Amino acid sequence: MIAGSGRLVIVAGPSGTGKTTIVRHLLGVFPRLAFSISACSRPRRPNERDGEDYYFLTADKFREKIAAGDFLEWEEVYPGSFYGTLRSEVERLWNADRHVIFDIDVKGALNLKKHFPKQSLTVFIQPPSVEALEQRLRARNTETPGILEQRVNKAKDELTYAPKFDCIVQNVDLQNAFSAAEKLVGDFLGDK
Repeated sequence: MIAGSGRLVIVAGPSGTGKTTIVRHLLGVFPRLAFSISACSRPRRPNERDGEDYYFLTADKFREKIAAGDFLEWEEVYPGSFYGTLRSEVERLWNADRHVIFDIDVKGALNLKKHFPKQSLTVFIQPPSVEALEQRLRARNTETPGILEQRVNKAKDELTYAPKFDCIVQNVDLQNAFSAAEKLVGDFLGDK
């Protein structure tokens, strides 16, 4: 367990719900929030930078860090594809007197909440429907048909976890989702 006086805003939801867009918006509204960079073992996309978007690790290096206890939480989200939150990342941000915001998978969010039940707020970003989510993922045009099908099936499972979160923001209209998220986070942090 790490000690710190900061708070954790943990945003999660299925791929394609707009959680990354909402997190970026919140970072612009609340100056004391800082983004927790997750680690992953998937290949880097052309527009991504190591240490900014993710800490990119090989699957073997990721497993070594798991064995060493370096992660607060981690998941094998897809076979051979690991994602997790490094303990050192949260320590780094808390040492800088920042509150930490996360954009992570659903199970990882609930695992983090177990570590920090009183210091964290879990926010589930929900799509209007599975069909709308599938349309959003297709519009991104970043996945093969097989990966797209995997993501949609995973999303159906992840939607069942929504009631376990502190609050749910339904992203039907992005501006309304921004407003709802701002209110929740503002109330939780008690400052801007």
